[in-house]
Amino acid sequence: MTTIVCFGDSNTWGCEPRTDLSLPPARHPRGDRWPDVLAAYLGDGISVIAEGLNGRTTCFDDPIEGEDRNGRRSLLPCLETHHPVDLVIIMLGVNDLKVRFAATAPTIAAGAAALAATAAASGFGPPGRPPAVLLIAPPPTRVGEVDRYLGHFAGADERSAGFAESFRSAAGLAGVHFLDAGAHIESSERDGIHLETDAHHRLGAAIAEWISATLDFER
Repeated sequence: MTTIVCFGDSNTWGCEPRTDLSLPPARHPRGDRWPDVLAAYLGDGISVIAEGLNGRTTCFDDPIEGEDRNGRRSLLPCLETHHPVDLVIIMLGVNDLKVRFAATAPTIAAGAAALAATAAASGFGPPGRPPAVLLIAPPPTRVGEVDRYLGHFAGADERSAGFAESFRSAAGLAGVHFLDAGAHIESSERDGIHLETDAHHRLGAAIAEWISATLDFER
């Protein structure tokens, strides 16, 4: 059995775009979240595990939402839980855009690439080799005039416009695979942060196509 771990934030968890912050986050149904779509495309013999946490950052302790949102604190325990892991897919960075972190696209990409390098150097791959790692640049945000997040993402659109270039460069330096989600999907215009159902389906299909073309998994 081949195991793929998808390590991410609310867009891996499957959070629906939000128009009312007074309501708790709603989740896309099973089968409509991109890890589920990926699993359906890959078929039998491959286990796709979604490890998405709302508010997760690449490397920042969040003074408001809690230090448990720091991806550096949870990556290795997560991989150890599911090992042996054949492929680790990391898509993080949107929460790093929050004003309180004052992070640029290159800084965010460096944080994500550090996670990717940690995964690649871990002992939690199949016997005799490390796990493969795919670093995905999230699509740029579209907060614009929506501002449903009370200004927490001010300037995010401008900074996230540099995600693809910065993540590509950082992935190269880390020696891991790269995919630009923004080449396939857009963030929802409803809240500018999360993904609509069709975007989840397109992203899952794009990742499945990349895996089929790049990696040779035993089933």
